[in-house]
Amino acid sequence: MKHIRIVRVEKSEDGLIGVLTIDGKALCFTLQPDPTDIHFSIPAGNYLCKRFHGAKWKDTFEIIVAGHKDLLFHILNVENESKGCIGLGEQIGELNGKRAILASGVAFSSFMKIMGNDQECNLVIVDCV
Repeated sequence: MKHIRIVRVEKSEDGLIGVLTIDGKALCFTLQPDPTDIHFSIPAGNYLCKRFHGAKWKDTFEIIVAGHKDLLFHILNVENESKGCIGLGEQIGELNGKRAILASGVAFSSFMKIMGNDQECNLVIVDCV
């Protein structure tokens, strides 16, 4: 089972920016919703992730968080595209005046390639902000 770690390093009204590692190797940046939005924010902690196949996101991983469903890893650029999910990006920048992650499709593809045929993984989220 692979071990994913997200270290959240920046907090703003545009969301939480983090760095994602898989088995100790840095892969990409992450973007999650504004931490003051308790309906969509994933608290720091340990989580099980399971392979997920849905209508919009055909193949990804769901983060199992009590009281929530369909919290996924997927392609996105700005926080309001998230609804609680974790976006993956190659770069940090701005889009339409908002803090954003960029080259999200490339980062997500790399993530899924590394995950291979795994059906589960462990996720640890750490706050440094």
